[in-house]
Order: sequence, then C-alpha cells, then structure tokens
Amino acid sequence: MGIGAKIKWTRLEQGMTQEDLAEGIVSMSYLSKIENERTAPSTDVVAMLCTRLGIEADIDFEERLQEKLLEWYKLLRSMEDKQKITTLYEEIDGLISMSKSQNLLYEIHRIKYYLIFAEYDDVLVHINKLKKVAETFDKYQQYFWYKYRGNYYSLMGDFSEALRLYQLAEENMNHIDLEEEELADIKYSIAVTHSKLRHTLETIEYTDLALEMYQKEYNFTRCAHCHILLGISYRRLKMYDKAIKNQNLAKHLGEITENKQIIQLSNQNLGYLHSVKGNTEEAIKYYEEVAADETVDVIENLAATTSLIREYYKLELYEKAREMIAKSTELLETRLYGDEYKYFYYMTYTYDFALKDDHDNFEALVTEEFLPYLRKNKDYASLVTYTKMMAAHYEKQQRYKEASRFYKLANVNYQELVDV
Repeated sequence: MGIGAKIKWTRLEQGMTQEDLAEGIVSMSYLSKIENERTAPSTDVVAMLCTRLGIEADIDFEERLQEKLLEWYKLLRSMEDKQKITTLYEEIDGLISMSKSQNLLYEIHRIKYYLIFAEYDDVLVHINKLKKVAETFDKYQQYFWYKYRGNYYSLMGDFSEALRLYQLAEENMNHIDLEEEELADIKYSIAVTHSKLRHTLETIEYTDLALEMYQKEYNFTRCAHCHILLGISYRRLKMYDKAIKNQNLAKHLGEITENKQIIQLSNQNLGYLHSVKGNTEEAIKYYEEVAADETVDVIENLAATTSLIREYYKLELYEKAREMIAKSTELLETRLYGDEYKYFYYMTYTYDFALKDDHDNFEALVTEEFLPYLRKNKDYASLVTYTKMMAAHYEKQQRYKEASRFYKLANVNYQELVDV
C-alpha cells in the first residue's frame, strides 16, 4: 500500500482518530486527502505523522510514487497524450510491483486505462477482480469505481446502466472533495448519457453545469464538446437558431485550439441541422468538407460520406450518390464491421441496392436488419426516413398494401420522435 494508506491503516489499528493524529501537524481535511492518496504531502509532514504513529517509511520512494500517480490520474482524465499515459503506467506499475504493495485507487484507475486503449476484455476481468474487495472502498474510491464502470457500460452501448452508475458516483461526489475539472467531467459524462437516451432537457441541464466549470478552467476543448452537445439538444427541440449558434461556437473553439476533430464534428452537425431544416444544398456543403478531410477519424469520415449518399439521393444526383457509395464501401472494408459501424454499413447498402434496382436485397436488408437495428437504438428520426423510403419503394412497385403499411409506420415513428 502507499504511504497514505499505510498511515490510515496504522492509525485505525492503534484506535487513533484523525483529530488525534492531525493535531499540530496538518488539518483533518488534509490528513483525509493524504490517507486517501489524493495528495502528495511533503517529506516533513509524512515524517511527523509516521513519528506520531511510531512507524518508519521510505519517504522518498512513497513521495515519488504518489507524485507519479497524481500525474497519471490527471492524464487519464484528459485522455490527450496516450503515449505519456502508457509510459507513466509502465513506470508506476514497476514501482508498485517493487514495493510489493496494493494501491486500491490505482487499481480502480486501471479500468480507465484499459478503456482508453479499448482493451475491453481486460476491463471486464479487472472489474470482476475488484468486485471481490469493493465493499472495502471508501467514498473517494467508490466514486471512481462507479464512474469508470459507467464509462465502460456507455462504451458498450448500455446507456441505462451507465446512467445508473454515474448517478451513484454523483451521490458519492457530495461526500468527498473533488477538483473542479473532475466535477465538470462527471457532469459532462452524465450529460452525454442523457443525450444518448434522448433525455433532452436533462442533457441541457448537465451540459450547462459542465460548461460553466470548463469555462472557469479555460478548457476550450471540453467547452467545444459542450457546445456540440447543446447544439444537438436544441436541434432536437427544433430550436434551430440556438442549435446553429452552439455548433458555430464549438467550431470557433476548434479553430482557436487548432483541433480538426472538433471543427469537422461541428461541420457534420451543421450539415445535419440544415438537412433537417430542408436546406439540402447547404447541408451538402458542410458534409463535403468533412468527407474530404483525411485527417479526421474514419468514423467521422464515414458519417459525412453516408450523409452525402442520402442527400445526393434526395436530389436525384444518382451518379454522385454512387461515388459516395464507392468511397463508403472502401472505408468500411478497412473496418471489422463492429457495432459502431453497423449504421453506416446499413445506410451504404440500402442506397446501393436501391440504385441498382436490386429489389430483393433492398427489401431484405431494410426490413429484416436496418429497421430492427434502428428500433433497438430508438433512432426515430432515421426510422421515419427509412420507413418512408420503403413505402415509396412499394408504391413504385404498385404494391399498395405494403406501401400503406409503411406509411403508417412512418407516422408512428414520427409521433415517437415528437414525443421524445
């Protein structure tokens, strides 16, 4: 265990209160931070506490380890320098192995480390391992235990379970002392989860709280993500002017910080906004900017490319739609068709089969796979689009009974969208 945990363990063994140990050395709140490995105390403070407890400690080693742990925890939260995260992790792991001790807070943070590098099997193994000792966690450890498991379920697409765990973390948050940036991070995580569950008003509430905190810290990157989330929320409420304003604010912050991902994510959302408003040509302008940028993540490129397929098809620019289908197919071939790419796969081949007049494959893909996928994910906006597409297809084939059924389905899905 680290020096803080060692001090706490010895104090409790001796039946000493925090007040007894802290008196004349540090405040009780600062002692609590030391015991819970939330600060790197000076050598003199550690020496005085150990003397009062009648124990010895390798102060230099413990101080060095604690400084590195605190630096690593901060890097995990920002997720910006993955190389440094890995280098520091290997160094810390070596130091802890050398000391032959267990540091529970470090072990809990390893969940976040595995998540950053998408090592999901390792995450699950580590969570199950920690469950055996979870009842010994203090409030501070419990906070991260709930938060990181919430991160895991969010990445797995189980947003209801993610929200439940984030809310447990939030309850613990009221009993511990957290940095402003950490408070903002949990509020932002809750906001994103509400957005995934289409709880629009709750999304705005939590995003506003996070944004206010990030602004105090001058964290422009996170501020930009908050504006993107607000833009999506206001678009869902059909408050288009506020939605466009927030997306443009995010884009401006992306330009200030020279963050291409944020700029193009804003462009993608502006494209969708204009598409929803019926400004197809304006939407295409934004989508084309993202699709042409090879520096953005593949998933962003796919989102723009498949959006262009839809917009070109809508304008009956079929040759351009085919060009985008070819590009999307090529991008998909570099992936393993994981869950995060399913939507783009279905979109690409829906339009591909439609343009080829491959009626059998078109009907099978849309009715047996694409629409059930959209229903499962409660994507009512897309359900309206593709049920109407199916209805128009059957109408063209003079299969009026099926056409009528899908037009009714489109109306049902539209009502679901309005209710959301």
